[in-house]
This record gives sequence, C-alpha cells and structure tokens, in this order.
Amino acid sequence: MLYSTQRRACLRGLGALAATALAARSSWAAPAAGDEIVIGQSAHLTGPLSATLQAVLKGQDLALEEFNRKGGVGGRKVKLITLDDAYDPKRCVENVNTLIDKEHVTALFGLASTANVAAVLPLIAEKKVPLVGVYTGAPALRARQHPFFFTAMASYRDEVVQMVRNLSTVGRTKIALAYHNSPFGQLMLPVVEEVCKEQGSTLVAKAALDIPGQESGAVCQQLAASNPQAVIFMAFGPALIPFARAARSFLAVPVYAPSIANSHQLLTALGDDARGLAFTQNVPYPMRATTPITKEYAAVMDKAKLPIDFDHFFGYLNMRVLLETLKRAGKGVTSASLPGAIESMGKVDLGGFTLNFSPTNHHGSNFVDLLIVGPGGRFIR
Repeated sequence: MLYSTQRRACLRGLGALAATALAARSSWAAPAAGDEIVIGQSAHLTGPLSATLQAVLKGQDLALEEFNRKGGVGGRKVKLITLDDAYDPKRCVENVNTLIDKEHVTALFGLASTANVAAVLPLIAEKKVPLVGVYTGAPALRARQHPFFFTAMASYRDEVVQMVRNLSTVGRTKIALAYHNSPFGQLMLPVVEEVCKEQGSTLVAKAALDIPGQESGAVCQQLAASNPQAVIFMAFGPALIPFARAARSFLAVPVYAPSIANSHQLLTALGDDARGLAFTQNVPYPMRATTPITKEYAAVMDKAKLPIDFDHFFGYLNMRVLLETLKRAGKGVTSASLPGAIESMGKVDLGGFTLNFSPTNHHGSNFVDLLIVGPGGRFIR
C-alpha cells in the first residue's frame, strides 16, 4: 500500500509539473543566512533503504569539507542542511517547504527518490528555487524541460540502453526483467520495454519484486520459465542479495543491474555470490587514480581513512558538480542567478568528468560505463 501511494504521488507530481514548468524565472531570490551559502537536502536517513545511502552522504560531506577548506565561493562557506524524509514524498515536500521558507536555502541538492523528486518539481517551480543534482536517474523526471531542475548524471534510460546493447553484442537478445514494486520500478518497466524494442531485443518475461526481495526465489523461477538469455534487475537496496543468490540457483544467466544497485556494502555481504554481476555506472572508475578528479577523491578518502568505492564517489562527485555551479555563479549567488549561471556553463571538464549544460539542456552528462564483478569482489571493466 505504501508504494502504491508513492506511485500515485509520483504521477500527481509529474502531472503538476506539466502545468508549472513553463513559468518564467523571476528576480526573486532566497536571502543568504549570514555569510554562508545555504543548500538544502531531503533524503531517506531512516527506513529500509537508508543503509545504502550512508556512504553517498559521507562522500558529499567530504567534498563539501574540502571545498570550504579551500575558501568556498569567494570566501563564503557553503552549508548543507539535510532533513530526513524516510523515502516518503509527503515528508519530502514538507522538508523542502521548511528548507525554502525557514532556512532560506539558495538551492536544493541530492533528493534521493523518483517519487520524491516528482512531488517536489512543481513546488520548486512555484518557489523559484533550483534543484541541482539528484540521486535518481528516472527518465520520466527529465521528459520536459524544467526551469529550476538540473542533473549531473546519466539517466537510467541511458544505462538500460548500455545494458541491452552490450547483451546484444554477445548474442543475448532474449531478456527477462525483475523490477521493484515501487514508483522507481513501475516507471522503469515501460522504459526497459521500449529500449528492448528499439535495440531489436525481446523482453520475454517480467516480474515485480517486493522491496526487501523476500520473493526473489519465486520471481526467479517465474522468469526462468521463459528461458531468458539474460536478466535485468531494475531494483536496488537489500533486495540485491536474495535476488542474486536466487538467480544463481534458478536462472544461471547474466544479471545486469543499474548503478543505483551497486553498493559496496551489499557486494561485501554477497561475497563470492556477487561474482559475475554486471553493473552500469554513471561516474568514472575511481579505483585507479588516473585523472585529476579521481586523484582528488583518493586524497580525501585517504585523509578520512575510508576505502575507495563507488558509493562515496557518487556523493563526492555530485557535490563537486553543485559546488562548481556555485563557483560559476560567483560570491553573490542567489536562487535567481544560479539557473542562468548553470545554463551558461557550456562544456566543462571537472578533471576527467565532463559536463555540458545549456539553456536547452539541464542534464549535464550521459556518461555510462559497464563493470562486471570479478574474483574477490574486484571490478572488471
């Protein structure tokens, strides 16, 4: 019932967006709190999916600390206020109202679910406060140009295209789909169907999976009845563990999963059962410090005495993008000036990760890599 309610909230948010996204930006700006540039975030700090977000949040904090140590934006430090929404769209909207009306944030950042972002998009159009960077790549959120919504990572559709193309090159064109019974999974189901058709592959079976993955055995047996040559796991969080193990037992075909499912914590828990899993990834490979951005990430992780992984890097890189946009807007950045500053950035290289924003493109990257888990949990590119 919870996720059915969330799905309805998501669709209501997308419907409202169609009516509000064309509103012109005005000169209204949120006032700064003291001399700090205040940024607001609503994310699931509690709940069943919160554990896999913790490293992402730590990564963004490390990037912010590093930036402020170096002087911030023309001497102004950036402050991040993060409120817990427990993955609930209603609470997320309440948090965003609080962040805008009481905390007077210059921008929002790092909202972390498809339904929550959909619920918030009409609100930020009304309040004229930009949202820069989210932890969801749902293509439905990007279907229409929104004057105050910007992303830094490839969409899940970009990732699905990479999966299906890769499978096609090795002759695996009969694909089965397991998708989360949530707004995320329900919105991604037609995307996978569409991409398979475009790429000349066949979706031979599909099945909804409960959020914790307790029905993984039954789902894998259902998919196996159609003799697929590969499976796309369009889900994330703890469900990966029982599903990967059930897939080994009942399917014995390659399993491809999106970047959001790639959690160091979950792969460690899977142990050798993770071997052979394939993940799309929307950030550069951080395990080898070969570019300026990965070297800088490695340095902050070494200072924090934390292991280098994708989870921390995802948060670190998203925060680095936000901070770059604030720098471009300058010391006097406001809610009104930031969108124009981002649109005027054009093509920017952050040291091995390229962004490209313009007045007609608010989604800065379509970079997608593909990795396979090898022996000892090491990734093979």
